[in-house]
Amino acid sequence: MDYKSGRECPEGFLLKGVEHFDLDAILSCGQAFRWDKTGENTYRGVAYGLCREITQQGDTLIFHGADRKEFDRVWFDYFDFGRDYGALKAALAKHKHLREAVEFSPGIRVLRQDGWEALCTFIISANNNIPRIKAATQRLCEHFGRAIPGGYDFPSPQALAALTPEDLAPIRCGFRAKYIIDAAVAVSEGRVDLASLRTLPIPEAQAALQTIKGVGPKVAHCALLFGFARVECLPVDVWISRALEAWFPEGLPKDVGEVAGIAQQYIFHYARTGGVL
Repeated sequence: MDYKSGRECPEGFLLKGVEHFDLDAILSCGQAFRWDKTGENTYRGVAYGLCREITQQGDTLIFHGADRKEFDRVWFDYFDFGRDYGALKAALAKHKHLREAVEFSPGIRVLRQDGWEALCTFIISANNNIPRIKAATQRLCEHFGRAIPGGYDFPSPQALAALTPEDLAPIRCGFRAKYIIDAAVAVSEGRVDLASLRTLPIPEAQAALQTIKGVGPKVAHCALLFGFARVECLPVDVWISRALEAWFPEGLPKDVGEVAGIAQQYIFHYARTGGVL
């Protein structure tokens, strides 16, 4: 579709003719933790310092309270509208199990989130479940984030670096508190350069993140995939491990490598919610 055809309306910014997009699947498939369903077709959340509601009705999206400038600046990239998901899914569908995963939830996209926020939320995600991750993230923002219209922004590395793990007790994130503080200090002091993670070779980017206490390969790959647009990253959790063992014992097909992270998200959602593993 031509995204320039979107227009401002009384509710906000209206986008018609949207393809390969399922708001519910995108925001509930375990890649972002600051969105809550407020109606049958509506989610409310915070991203890049903005609290917004987004509604989907068929092929129409409404970004409530937004204008053209905001859509172009934030939401176009956030929802990865610049990628041809039709062509991507057609390429994945050459492989049987990937075709099944894509057909199960064809409207999934991989979000392009803020890198610092993605790093912290996936540190919180270690040995955790989605409701608890969302609750801890919400408490972190309410206690230490900047107040914005409608909610709270995600706290900056500098704000958290000034704290101790004991200061995070109200967040109720347990052993993860010391890892969050270590990450904040590492970023604030420049020992981990977030901007460089978008372009460093993946092994170097992963190694940089793993200098942070509590960050292993899975958290590093999740942060790179969901926070730094490194769609070649393949985070492996229990669901992906089972799927690889059952469907791709020799690894994902080579022609999938450049978008392995997006393929992973289709597989993850299919394996976790489709009752196939």
